[in-house]
Amino acid sequence: MSDSSIDTDLTPVFQIQRVYLKEASLEQPNSPGILTRQDQPGVDIQLGVEATPLAEGVFEVAVTATVHTTLEDKTVFLVEAKQAGIFEIRNIPQDQMNPVLSVACPQIIYPYLRGNVADLVQRAGFPPVHLNEINFESMYQQNLAQNDSTLVQ
Repeated sequence: MSDSSIDTDLTPVFQIQRVYLKEASLEQPNSPGILTRQDQPGVDIQLGVEATPLAEGVFEVAVTATVHTTLEDKTVFLVEAKQAGIFEIRNIPQDQMNPVLSVACPQIIYPYLRGNVADLVQRAGFPPVHLNEINFESMYQQNLAQNDSTLVQ
């Protein structure tokens, strides 16, 4: 048997088909009055990751960011953005699929989300909010540990 007869149907495939901004919203419910305040607002940032199968071997992976800034009890601005990507992922061992969908894909999408959030905030008239780098591997491991600890035997 020669090398040319190797079955290539089992070759692992990981391809980005598209990266896109799926959702974005900005609210400034207390403008313009809050814009004259000079104090430093509090900032709360929440992130989420989700993966949805679209077809055999094709997945949409989305990273969501919610940025809520407040002065005392008033909202300065609230940004919600969801950056998504469509990935073709085939012939990867089942035990590696969750890490690919929860770590590898979000690492590709996240820089786009960071840029879009910073741009949206700046276009609203505020200094850009730069989301910190995220260790998706660590986030994935924490989620695994939390899920394991909540399982009832």
